[in-house]
Amino acid sequence: MKYALLICDDESRSPSNEVLAADPEHDAFLEELGRRSEVLGKARLRPVADSTTVKVRAGETLVSDGPFAETKDVVGGVIIIECAHLDDAIAIAESHPYARWGGVEIRPVWE
Repeated sequence: MKYALLICDDESRSPSNEVLAADPEHDAFLEELGRRSEVLGKARLRPVADSTTVKVRAGETLVSDGPFAETKDVVGGVIIIECAHLDDAIAIAESHPYARWGGVEIRPVWE
């Protein structure tokens, strides 16, 4: 089964790419990720302030800077995995360092 792991956190607490690269806890997560699943893709997202939201209402396209909803916890990255069982996806999600202060939402992927 394919799953999207939406990595959510408070951007004010989110470490830089340099800090993540030197973090042994993050390295351990990446090892667990590779051990428990096939990684089909992953990306860390730029800050929500860099985002653009597009909506179409009554045939009119509305483009705005920033996120659709105001919230502290935002999606900061996504990992697409394939593993045999939801239990494996849960084990991966709970091993992600951000699960300790943010959250990891697991979403099955339509196939």
